[in-house]
Amino acid sequence: MDLKGELDEDDNEIRSQLSQSLPNHHNPLLSPPVFAPKLRHTHSPSSSKPPQMGCFQSKTANVQSPDQVPESKPDPGDGEQGLGQRDEDQLVPAFKEFELTELRAATNGFSSDLIVSESGEKAPNVVFRGKLRSNKVVAIKRFSKLSWPDPQQFVAEAAGVGKVRHNRLVNLIGCCAEGDERLLVAEYMPNDTLSKHLFHWDKQPLPWEMRVRVAYHIAQALEYCNAENRKIYHDLNAYRVLFDEDGDPRLSSFGLMKNSRDGKSYSTNLAYTPPEFLRTGRVIPESVIYSYGTVLLDLLSGKHIPPSHALDLIRGKNVLLLMDSSLEGQYADADATVLIELASKCLQYEGRDRPDIKFLLTAVAPLQKQKEVASHVLMGLTKTPVVVPTLLSPLGKACARMDLTAVHDILLKTGYRDEEGAENELSFQEWTQQVQDMLNTKKFGDIAFRDKDFNGAVEYYSKLVSMMSVPSGTIFVRRALSYLMIGQTEPALRDAMQAQVCLPEWPTAFYMQALALSKLGMETDAQDMLNDGSSYEAKRQNSWRNM
Repeated sequence: MDLKGELDEDDNEIRSQLSQSLPNHHNPLLSPPVFAPKLRHTHSPSSSKPPQMGCFQSKTANVQSPDQVPESKPDPGDGEQGLGQRDEDQLVPAFKEFELTELRAATNGFSSDLIVSESGEKAPNVVFRGKLRSNKVVAIKRFSKLSWPDPQQFVAEAAGVGKVRHNRLVNLIGCCAEGDERLLVAEYMPNDTLSKHLFHWDKQPLPWEMRVRVAYHIAQALEYCNAENRKIYHDLNAYRVLFDEDGDPRLSSFGLMKNSRDGKSYSTNLAYTPPEFLRTGRVIPESVIYSYGTVLLDLLSGKHIPPSHALDLIRGKNVLLLMDSSLEGQYADADATVLIELASKCLQYEGRDRPDIKFLLTAVAPLQKQKEVASHVLMGLTKTPVVVPTLLSPLGKACARMDLTAVHDILLKTGYRDEEGAENELSFQEWTQQVQDMLNTKKFGDIAFRDKDFNGAVEYYSKLVSMMSVPSGTIFVRRALSYLMIGQTEPALRDAMQAQVCLPEWPTAFYMQALALSKLGMETDAQDMLNDGSSYEAKRQNSWRNM
């Protein structure tokens, strides 16, 4: 029987073995590739329930809408804030200490591709986007050891902040202090920072009503922190305000952690820091009010104006020079005057002359005129689930971009080590001429594969497959790539499927299927295979960690 006939005969056997070896894992490729329907996998290897792969679930679905927010000063014990606290207690995972291996896996080894902090977040305090084993998307902030020399103090401080829960905060859900690493884990906010929307907007400037909402939400967050005896918020600025999946502004919980144990907590330009910090290097509760005033200036002007310059404009009654020209016609002069005067009060030189947070809430609340309009509508955002990029190994990335040369290089370097015992499988059999022939055939196949003689590799590996009593996943993967190199995509896909039969949880088998599917134009199924390969890779890393 010729090679093509042999492969066709093997096809049904492959699908039969797949269904037997993976009874709980639906494979969309159990029918021949040419006729395969584009079905999606029903579950990931880490869970028995159908996950929403790459989707970020709403954390504020049960939170009151803006029109239900009372305009009077909120009481942390009841009303919207009390409800917000209870909602977050139920929806946000309990604070925990993470192991470094899990956070390293979540960020693909702290890949620079997953850095999400903007220029305002200066190194070494870098923020990464990550995906935990549970598929939850998180933000992971990486400090330098110098910021927190004492790991116990770091964990204790983080645990204290982790108890604070509110729907106006980006809640802290964990930390890690292993070796030189100091890491905080918080909810992930997909719609950028206030800095981005004010200073670097793409489609439209932030509208007036949304700016007022930001001012009110920040004040609510600070009021709640005050009630929880967290009166110091470090380095409040436009980078600390982030927008969640609903477009609602939230205050980062990272600001509740000082940047180092000596309390020196301002990393921004000294022109924007509270006067008392410049004098003593310390922050007091009134320092937070000063910083709130600088954020009000940002909201009013759409620019990062030094407070001293803004105060000169206000005193000289040159208010029009302060206001963002893109807001013309969106606000009443009286409302703008209220915010300008409030900013001026917040920026007083002496802390005792600044208003308290309750005063801020009382002043800003009446300025909201479109409370019934959702934030994402005001901002012109399309409310869609966050698609999390699959965190892939070098082989996975090479398969995703269909880089056959890179795949070949990686498979050569990997050899047979992913298949424990495969290299020596023949040596344990009774030594016969047949075994010698098998060893020689394998050797010739490996040489042909190394030398990029892919027709020869297909010939020798096909002969070896017919001779071996125990099939080798590595041989099938190498033959699959060889088929792709000579333009035979369907046999390559069948070999990648057969490799999965040999090793049902081998990421390489899934990645090679993804590569072949992409070559066939079946992008949806290819993405499923990449996701599954990545999940099995994470599962393998976690099993090694727990050994």
